[in-house]
Amino acid sequence: MSANLLELKGVHTHIGAYHILHGVDLVVPRGQLTMLLGRNGAGKTTTLRTIMGLWKASQGRITFDGQDITALETPRIAGLNVAYVPENMGIFADLTVRENMLLAARSARTTGEIDGERLKWIFSLFPAVEKFWNHPAGKLSGGQKQMLAVSRAIVEPRELLVIDEPSKGLAPVIINNMIDAFAQLKASGVTILLVEQNISFAKRLGDSVAVMDNGVVVHSGSMKELAEDEALQQSLLGLAL
Repeated sequence: MSANLLELKGVHTHIGAYHILHGVDLVVPRGQLTMLLGRNGAGKTTTLRTIMGLWKASQGRITFDGQDITALETPRIAGLNVAYVPENMGIFADLTVRENMLLAARSARTTGEIDGERLKWIFSLFPAVEKFWNHPAGKLSGGQKQMLAVSRAIVEPRELLVIDEPSKGLAPVIINNMIDAFAQLKASGVTILLVEQNISFAKRLGDSVAVMDNGVVVHSGSMKELAEDEALQQSLLGLAL
């Protein structure tokens, strides 16, 4: 069993006439939380979408748990126990919160078949999900939709979570709940790849880090080392953590 659950080697991605990724090399260690950082437009979201097969790599190789997934369609990748939370959250606005959760729980045909203990844990982390259980998801606030998006991703056990800016639009108290949720998931052995602009979030959760710029990974290593090296932060990100 490889120490790395997910690996990208020399991955290029074109979107129409635009060459977005220019040879991304990225490793996501098994059982760790890897932060993917970088300035706006660096290629972070494109990297996540390419991993999930939403955009196809035009060159290079992506492996998950030793299997080449470069050419797989998105449903096949999701079927390998990979959950993706996009930046726009992907909520089904016309469905209720309950129906959104049921769609994500692939092994359940009715709400009653969803793991009750897991659902109780999710409610403890994100009370709004329980409070608005029978409400249309489109009526939720931005922060509540983000909580629902993450709740859907973890409604069943996953081997890998791929998440794009989960704290976006959330109040500080909810961000703390989310940090606690990810810490518990990581402790249970789930591997997480996370794009995040909230630097406090990154420092508190990250084990390893990769920094992108202009469509390539320009730095990778320990999150702790980056958080303690202000000169490196300024060089890579133009800010101090």
